[in-house]
Amino acid sequence: MDTPLRSWAGDRPVTSPFARPVGTRGRLAGRFMLWTNKQDDVLHILDVQPEDRVLEVGYGPGGLVRLLVARSGAAVIRGVDPSPEMRRAATRANRGAIRSGRVTLDLGTADHTGLADQSVDRVASVNNVGIWPDLEAGLRELHRVVRPGGVVVIAWHGGVSPGPITRRLRLPEAKLQRIERALQKLFADVSRRDMRSLVVFKAVR
Repeated sequence: MDTPLRSWAGDRPVTSPFARPVGTRGRLAGRFMLWTNKQDDVLHILDVQPEDRVLEVGYGPGGLVRLLVARSGAAVIRGVDPSPEMRRAATRANRGAIRSGRVTLDLGTADHTGLADQSVDRVASVNNVGIWPDLEAGLRELHRVVRPGGVVVIAWHGGVSPGPITRRLRLPEAKLQRIERALQKLFADVSRRDMRSLVVFKAVR
């Protein structure tokens, strides 16, 4: 039996198929993620520069990876996600870029990326920080893998005009402040922006 997934942001086991996509429910969750996750705002804030090395934590069905391939000059795009189901979906969505060697999608988590120290220039995490088991461990790992001067962007459901589903997924302000304080302990410059349907933290090492 699988060990119940627990989040730093809640006191009950996480049972949502979005947290651990498996089987038919997992595939449906992946399609829903593609439909609802607003990746363009994240791509703008991430501000990828030519030849940057980019890591996405929790790539899900591969929507942001596909945008990074199409719209950025990133030289290398790496992804880690704990779900084999999502890895299969994201691989199908980015088959050409994977064959070319520009994209690599692995199994992994925020706190265990498997990357070398200071090996990436940009890190993105969209709508998964709220289900990490250990917030501080995940942020320490992202700080470790990003180079000095590099950027980490963490987004979660919320913002100034969230839809009905997004409103149900919002974190309380105290939890958002905990994310911000934890980032400030590690990074030189941290800012928060409330977008239309996302709360976005940008941290510069």
